[in-house]
Amino acid sequence: MGFADVLTDAGLSVLNSWLTTRSYIVGYSASQADVATFKALKSAPESAKYPHAARWYKHISSYSDEFATLPGDSSKQYTSYGPEVSAVTLNPAKAPATEEEDDDVDLFGSDDEEEDAEAERIRNERLAEYKKKKEGKTKPAAKSVVTMDVKPWDDETDMKALEAAVRGIEKDGLVWGASKLVPVGFGIKKLQINLIIEDDKIGLDDLQEEIAEFEDYVQSSDIAAMQKL
Repeated sequence: MGFADVLTDAGLSVLNSWLTTRSYIVGYSASQADVATFKALKSAPESAKYPHAARWYKHISSYSDEFATLPGDSSKQYTSYGPEVSAVTLNPAKAPATEEEDDDVDLFGSDDEEEDAEAERIRNERLAEYKKKKEGKTKPAAKSVVTMDVKPWDDETDMKALEAAVRGIEKDGLVWGASKLVPVGFGIKKLQINLIIEDDKIGLDDLQEEIAEFEDYVQSSDIAAMQKL
């Protein structure tokens, strides 16, 4: 087993994948395995393409003055560590492109037994970010489109004054729309008016009671149609 071709895109892709849930090449602390792999890289991996490998490289570089004192066998090559060789014998020309990080948060961590504190910290940070995004999204208010019939007393009722009185009702969550006069017989016309309401703010029964208070004009009112937006 071991890494191979860490200077190629294929090798760096495997290394980046290996470090997705690990802070170190082996175990839970820096060792000669990290030193050997670090030296084989020659320079830091490109963070945009290999974020986990770049993070690991930066971390291990902080041990540069202590390389000789880190535990492990310093005679081993970097190829002595890592996944099965078959996993790294990729054709660099066909190396899988590094996936761009999705805006959505991955809530499912690795089940790898070697998952360490660093991986858990990253997952917790992503969970916190996900919850923050969810909390920041306000649910749109439920609304309904209503058609209301307002009936006058008789054919002598001033319908312009009736409509003006009805539209004069102003409330948060209420928007008056188009209207028309509809014949009901004997020269009497009713006002048919559309309105949009926010369901949590406007009660139709209360609104009809308020309209009924215009007793000089209004005989009664009915809900002709109602549809949720």
